[in-house]
This record gives sequence, structure tokens and C-alpha cells, in this order.
Amino acid sequence: MIKIFRNSFTAIFLSLILSTFSFSAFAKGKLTLYCSVEIDVCELLVQAFEKETGINVAMTRKSSGETFAQVKAEASNPKGDVWYGGTGDPHLTASQEGLTMEYKSIYFDELIPAAQ
Repeated sequence: MIKIFRNSFTAIFLSLILSTFSFSAFAKGKLTLYCSVEIDVCELLVQAFEKETGINVAMTRKSSGETFAQVKAEASNPKGDVWYGGTGDPHLTASQEGLTMEYKSIYFDELIPAAQ
């Protein structure tokens, strides 16, 4: 069961990352990830992504508030490629301020209506 979950989780994460990955970052073979979930999850994502793609990941683990402050400070010269996880309010504020791009999962239509 853990392996099935891990494979599904990895597939979803990979589709998220690859669909939002900037082409310049892809060409460099490096991804900068700001991760706002538990460190164990962040490390699992990094290991799975690197194994699956061969792309090196530089991961920074911070709370959503800390990451929001960093993303805002870097607005004129972004350093990160992906901000994953954390609480909703900082993500909503970042979106409203034009600091992040919208992502719509390829699995969106499979969600129950209340989750869409």
C-alpha cells in the first residue's frame, strides 16, 4: 500500500513540477524547490523527483509565511521554480499580488465538485 501511495504521490508531484517547470531551469537540469510541508515529505519528493528525472533539486524547507516573504522579496528576480505545500492564505496572497502562476492539475476533473 505504501508503494502504491508513493508511486501515485510521485506521479502527481512529477506532473505538477514538469508542467510548471521553466524551460530555462529544465535546460540547466536543476530545479529550485521551496517546500512548505513537513521535512520528511519534502525530502521524499526530492528523492523521487531526482530519481525519476535525473534533474537535481535544490530544496529549501520553510513555513508558508517565510516562503511568501522570500517569494515577495525575490519578485523582481525570482530564484525559485516551485513553491510546494503549506497553508492557503500565503498562496492566495501571492497569487493576488501576481507573484505565482496558476496551476491546474491534469487530475482536476477527477476531483469531487466540492474540491474543485
